[in-house]
Amino acid sequence: MRAVIYETFGGPEVLEVREVPEPHAGPGEVRVRVTAAGLNPMDWGIAARPELAAQFGIALPAGFGYDFAGVVDEIDGGVTGFAVGDRVYGGALGRAVTDFVVVKAPGGATEPLWHTPEGISDQLAATLPVAGMTAAAAVAAIDLRPSDTVLVGGAAGGVGVFVVQLAKLAGARVIGTAGASTFEFLRQFGAEPVAYGPGLADRVRTMAPGGVTAATDLFGTETAETALALGVPPERICTIAAGPNPPGGVRATGGFDASPDAHQGITDAILAGGITVPIAATFPIEQIRDAVTLQAGRHVHGKVVVTL
Repeated sequence: MRAVIYETFGGPEVLEVREVPEPHAGPGEVRVRVTAAGLNPMDWGIAARPELAAQFGIALPAGFGYDFAGVVDEIDGGVTGFAVGDRVYGGALGRAVTDFVVVKAPGGATEPLWHTPEGISDQLAATLPVAGMTAAAAVAAIDLRPSDTVLVGGAAGGVGVFVVQLAKLAGARVIGTAGASTFEFLRQFGAEPVAYGPGLADRVRTMAPGGVTAATDLFGTETAETALALGVPPERICTIAAGPNPPGGVRATGGFDASPDAHQGITDAILAGGITVPIAATFPIEQIRDAVTLQAGRHVHGKVVVTL
């Protein structure tokens, strides 16, 4: 089978499509014929940074990617709830961009496996595990209410688009930090864009003279620090990319903190038209370097998906 492999840490140039032996399902496992794999910043972050790879228990040579969708094509004993032919999506840390992936069934918190609902394509399903669950965790961490005005840092990113829409579904007013080139893109999802960078607090005060009541920072710490300066209580601020000890006592969270049924809420909202998932580009597996280069440039509006 084909698999994306890297033997040294680095940028997209270290990624290679190799022919490797097919895996087979063991007890309590299913094999999935992967049809689509969604890319996330953590994928190329792990491939580029040995210290981050070590945190996730990944050693060289390594596979690539986490989010996948496809069809169960092999099953071993001890599995209930899944059958050959089932459409599924989920996570496989460091081994998703490949023709076949073997996962436990049912999956766990770190490598979930879910049935793909009718009406959701494999390409769309492959964008959901990391971004969708991280967004759900972030929104839950700050306990959004209809009376809230929430500041979302990095609102135009892969997680940000989900956060904005989940916050709107919760009834909150959403102010999202972004670059000027993404303002119109953000407005499509109901956010009020504001430029990040020096002077952010003053710009937010002008937009929301009644104050901001909650915040989530999806890129660094600028938004969290701004929210603290604006008087938002630290317990109503969370970060996903500031490490385990974010500033000012605000909460660090991530997809693993999402509730077990968060994926169901997201797919239900997609099917009901409450959430739109923009897929900016798709690439065949042979163009994995181009796919990662596009996403790592951080100027793409929406998710990047690799097809197999």
